[in-house]
Amino acid sequence: MKYEAIRYELADGVATITLNRPEVHNAMNEKMREELTACFGDIAQNADVRVVVATGAGEKAFSAGADIREFVAPQVPVQFRAHRQRVDFRAAMDRCGQPIIAAIRGFALGGGLELALACDIRIASEDSLLGLTEVNLAIIPGGGGTQRLPRLVGRGKALEMILTGARIDAREALRIGLVERVVPAGEALSAAQTLALTLAERAPVALRYAKEAVVKGLELPLAEGGRLENDLATLLRTTEDRIEGAKAFLEKRKPRFTGK
Repeated sequence: MKYEAIRYELADGVATITLNRPEVHNAMNEKMREELTACFGDIAQNADVRVVVATGAGEKAFSAGADIREFVAPQVPVQFRAHRQRVDFRAAMDRCGQPIIAAIRGFALGGGLELALACDIRIASEDSLLGLTEVNLAIIPGGGGTQRLPRLVGRGKALEMILTGARIDAREALRIGLVERVVPAGEALSAAQTLALTLAERAPVALRYAKEAVVKGLELPLAEGGRLENDLATLLRTTEDRIEGAKAFLEKRKPRFTGK
């Protein structure tokens, strides 16, 4: 599929999705949302993709959020909700079994930060500014921000950020657990790609099941999460990759995982 508002590349098992509207700080318009929904939908079904990296074009922004020019026209709530349900790239991301890494540089605001929150791991450069700034436009986060942020940073800090619309720098984001790593300016993408290549060398089914155990397990009581983990661990015992991993360890060589 040819894209206009994003770029898509696949190499060595790593799919890189780049928000490609740098002239407006990669603001999300309807075209970008549609393309992200389609792209992540395709990735979820693509066995050649083992890891995903999401980033923004240019040096100034991961994404500054929604394109405000689309906010001027009045909206009918029922129609707006129905449309958002049809074009929901974050739901498409949730259906991806592959690990998704966000490489953040510059602004990650509003819907841009919500995209990063929907990723599994976030790496930010020192020149990043992050925030859910919707309250400044008399709205609230509508792409999962009110749900994902408190699960990462706690209720109080999430409410402080959302109610004030404040922007925080990368070091503060690291301190509160919003990002997993901070790197020098300009190095977020290379750090994310290095991590992605490391993960892509792992057994694909093990990656998917490990992600499922953590993500789905957080939605369950501990006992049920433990049963989910045990079921997935048991299933992995039946794979060819599990045997290959054991043989490679005993033979002191690099394993050749096939995803079977």
